Amino acid sequence: MMVLGTGAAIVAGVVLFALVVGGAVLAFVGLRAKAAAQAALDANAQLTALVEASPALVTIVRGDGRVEMAQRMADWLGLATPARSLAELAGEDSGLSAEDAAAVTAAVSVAQRSGRGFVRAVRPVGSTRAITLRGARAPGTMGASGAVLLWAFDATDSEAEIARLSGETTRLGSAYDALTGLIEAAPMPMWYRAPDLRLTMVNSAYVEAVEGRSAADVVARGLELVEGSGRGGPLAGAAAAREAGRPHHQVLPATIDGARRSLEIYDVPLPTGGVAGFAVDIEELEQARSGAKRFAEAQRAMLDRLSAGVAQFGGDRGLVFCNQPFRRMFAMRPEWLADRPEFDRVLERMREAERLPEVRDFPSWKAERRGWFVQTSGAIEENWHLRGGTHLRVVAQALPDGGLLLIFEDRTEQVQLASARDTLLRVRTATFDNLFEALGVFAADGRLQLWNNRFRAVWGLEEEFLAAHPRVDAFAAAAASKLVTPADAALFPELVHSATAGRQQRGGRVAFADGRHFEFAGVPLPDGNALFTMLDITASLRAEESLRERAEVLEAADRVKTAFVANMSYELRTPLTSISGFAEMLHGGYAGKMTKQASSYVEAILESVERLGLLVDDVLDLTRDAADGGALIRADIDLATTVRAAAETIMPSAKRRKLDFAVEVARSTGRVSGDERRLKEVVEHLLRHAVAATPDGGRVLLHTDGNATAARIVVSDDGPGMDAEAVLHAFDRFAESKPIGDRALGLGLPLAKQFVEAHGGTIELVSEPGAGTLITVELPRR
Repeated sequence: MMVLGTGAAIVAGVVLFALVVGGAVLAFVGLRAKAAAQAALDANAQLTALVEASPALVTIVRGDGRVEMAQRMADWLGLATPARSLAELAGEDSGLSAEDAAAVTAAVSVAQRSGRGFVRAVRPVGSTRAITLRGARAPGTMGASGAVLLWAFDATDSEAEIARLSGETTRLGSAYDALTGLIEAAPMPMWYRAPDLRLTMVNSAYVEAVEGRSAADVVARGLELVEGSGRGGPLAGAAAAREAGRPHHQVLPATIDGARRSLEIYDVPLPTGGVAGFAVDIEELEQARSGAKRFAEAQRAMLDRLSAGVAQFGGDRGLVFCNQPFRRMFAMRPEWLADRPEFDRVLERMREAERLPEVRDFPSWKAERRGWFVQTSGAIEENWHLRGGTHLRVVAQALPDGGLLLIFEDRTEQVQLASARDTLLRVRTATFDNLFEALGVFAADGRLQLWNNRFRAVWGLEEEFLAAHPRVDAFAAAAASKLVTPADAALFPELVHSATAGRQQRGGRVAFADGRHFEFAGVPLPDGNALFTMLDITASLRAEESLRERAEVLEAADRVKTAFVANMSYELRTPLTSISGFAEMLHGGYAGKMTKQASSYVEAILESVERLGLLVDDVLDLTRDAADGGALIRADIDLATTVRAAAETIMPSAKRRKLDFAVEVARSTGRVSGDERRLKEVVEHLLRHAVAATPDGGRVLLHTDGNATAARIVVSDDGPGMDAEAVLHAFDRFAESKPIGDRALGLGLPLAKQFVEAHGGTIELVSEPGAGTLITVELPRR
């Protein structure tokens, strides 16, 4: 056994200790390296999992052209195995197209040389997958320089979304352009306000309305379309729309082109916080509404003045309007109508007022009338026959709004008139057929339309011939053989033509071959036809001939009578003159002085002779005027002088009767044109009549006056007056003379009337029993 020294032991111990420590250190380092390796493996596994799970795949292209590609990448590219070089990326049935492969190779080459990255979209051959390749130089930690990392992204969904979004963008762009063009071309002002309600966009119509230079100028100056601010202003509506989150509209006035217009402003809030707006010019609409309202009021006022009842029901079948005739016709109270009663209630009300026809099943009848609201065949007309003989014509018209218009026309009077007309027609027909005259009615075209039995019998025509309505020329040809002179039948067509075309009435006479005579005439009728009438005047012609012969005999006798009266008057003058002369001689005392009684007898003889002489003179005047036609010797005379001369002639007679004889000649009496002698006789006759009719002690007044056109003579008395019959015949010649009082009337009044009328004047007598007589004569100045 070897024993070591102390130094060696120490050295050995030190070496052993170092070995132990070194082993420990190596163990620690190994454990640490193992832990690090494990961590690296774990990290590598995690990274590998992340890479494999990543939506992007990476491929490494080395600087020498080698490619490190995962199987997933090969699957994306449609390769059976991963490519080992860029050249293997292209294939006929898989991989990339030659164009894409060349483009990728060129891009990788550029990235390797310049380090500039690239993005390339490729589509594998025969695949719908779209792949986006992003290339960039690999970092230096990945080995040799010149390596390029190709990141591949599956852009299939993205490309579809991009295509969709691109199409949507294109569509929205087109819609925006169209909307912008529409807004710009809109005839109404349109604008857009930012969230702070400032104007940011306006269209051309807005610019034109506010008279701006351009849209930018209007926005910059903030020109508002509507004047005013605060409540009711343009910003108030926009603010209200923004706060409420829904459109707001209001009607505001604005001045456009110098004219005041009514605009309906619409403000519409937008999701962006702004407010869009537009304005509609409703000035014409407002005027139309106002006009429609006035028209409706005028129409209702007019309907109230109609005689027909009118009722209008709305779409809810409630009574909307009824006029006054409807209320009166169906006894409707205004307070009941104010509640807008329904159609059924109105019918029931009519039934209560007994203004509906009597029906057995009223509910069914009412249901049928309810169907008027949905009728499609136009207006419906009915005739209602009511109790009491009332006849109503009812017209029902459905309205476009689902309502109903009813018109009630009271045709009671028309029905009665129609009935009366039918009766009159029957009476007329019977009268027409039984008239003594022969009547025929010819139309404007000359055809015979109507005829009576007398017409057919006069001409002896067959009923079949007349029923064929022959023309007037055919009728004339058939009638010619009945006349004495057949050519006279040609007058009938001319007669009908004058009555229908010329509207002139013509007539004549015609003689028949059998001795009859007819008077015919063509009379135009209001309807344009002509009435041909014939009257048998055979008997009247015979009577006329007989009367003519008798008149000639009477005229001859009258001439003989007139001559006899005239001769007798002249013959009477001779003895009257002798009697008057001898009586005057006796009264003058030539035969000796007479007793008082004898003297009174002579005075009576003289008075009677005077009266008889006047009567003879009157008779002579009557017969002379009848013979010479009452010829006058006209001259311009002073009527006042003539009247006074006549009064002086009558004055002695008035004094003998102790009458109050007053003469009043006004200055307006003036002058007239006439026969002075005849006018003097007129006044004398009137005064003699008054004196004869007035009892002794009575009053007679002669008064004259005149005006610019006529002179007036008035004679009045307070005698006993005349009764109505005496007044009626006072001026008749040779009429029976009725005495007035104790005196008889002579021929003075007829002569006075004859002379006054010969002067173109008038004479009027007014008298009543016990009230005297007043005679007024008016003579024209010229």
